Amino acid sequence: MTPPSPANPGDRPGVTPLTTTTSEECTNVSAPPLAFGAPNPSADCIADSAGGLTFDLDAPGRVDADAHWSAALVLRRRGAEDESEEVRLPLTPNGDGRLRAVLPSTVSLPEGRWDVHVACGEAVPQRLVPGLADLRSLVDRRPGPSTSPLAVRIPYATKHGNLSLRSWLRAPHAEAGDLLVDAEGITGHGTLYRVENPAEWLAGAVVEARCRRAPDLVRTAPVTADGQDFTFSLSYAQLCEEWRGGLDVWDLWLRGPEGTEPVRVARILDDVADKRQVFTYPARQVAASYAPAQVSPYYTVDNDLSLRVDERPPVG
Repeated sequence: MTPPSPANPGDRPGVTPLTTTTSEECTNVSAPPLAFGAPNPSADCIADSAGGLTFDLDAPGRVDADAHWSAALVLRRRGAEDESEEVRLPLTPNGDGRLRAVLPSTVSLPEGRWDVHVACGEAVPQRLVPGLADLRSLVDRRPGPSTSPLAVRIPYATKHGNLSLRSWLRAPHAEAGDLLVDAEGITGHGTLYRVENPAEWLAGAVVEARCRRAPDLVRTAPVTADGQDFTFSLSYAQLCEEWRGGLDVWDLWLRGPEGTEPVRVARILDDVADKRQVFTYPARQVAASYAPAQVSPYYTVDNDLSLRVDERPPVG
C-alpha cells in the first residue's frame, strides 16, 4: 500500500507547521528573510539531485560582489564525541545583495543530524532558522549508476524552529518502495543502488528480519529481482512463531552474495526527513500461538524499515 500524501499542512512549503510533540519536526517551511545579526537569522535552501545544497542568507547591510567578507556557514554534528567536529562553508556575496554558501555532494558529511549556524569574524555563531526550501529535485530521486557512496542531505526545521540537516551516506543502499500489508503477511518492493552489477548482486539474495530482543533470531525471505529492483514477502507466522508477549521489533536487511556486507533497507530518496509521521501502515491482527498479536511495518528515526509485533489491545 502506498501511503497517502501528508495530511499536515506544515509538511508543504509556504505553510507554517503545526505544533508537534515529536522529538524533531521535519518540515519544509517558509519564513521572512532575516539577516544574521537579527534575533533569528534565516537561510533559504535549494537542493540538487546529486545531494548538494545551496544556502542563501540576507546580509547585514549592502554587500558588494567585490567586497571582502569574512563569514561562514557552520555545520555541527549533533551528539558527536568530538564537540569540535564541524564543516565550515565560506559565505560569499552572490550579486543580489545576499550571501551564499554551497555544500557540494562531494563534501563528505557523515550520517547524523547537523545543526546549521552562521559565523561572522570573532562573533559567537548563531543558529539559523529555515527560510524557503526548494527540495523538488529530491522527490522520486533515482541516482545514476555508480559505486561511490550515496549522499543524501535533507534540511528540516527542529521542534524549536531551528534549521538542521539530516545526512545519510550509504553504499550500497537498498531503497524501500511500496509496501503491501495484507491478511497473511507483508510484501515489499525496493531498489538496490551503488553496486557495480545490481542484477548479479541480487541473484540469490534474501531479506533478513532480525529481532532486536534476540540478535540470533533471524527470519529470511528470498527476493525476486528485476534488474536493480527487488520484491520480498514475509509472513506474520514467521515473525510470531517465537513471540511470547510484549513488543518485538524486527529490523529488515538485504543480504547479497557471500563476502558482501548486508544492507539496511531504508527510505531516504525523497524530501521527507522524518518518515514516521508521514508513511504509516495499518496493524494487522494475527492469531499467534502465544496470544492474539498485531503486526505493522514502520520507519525508524533514521528512516530504516522495521516491523513491530505487539500484543493486541483489548476490545472495548
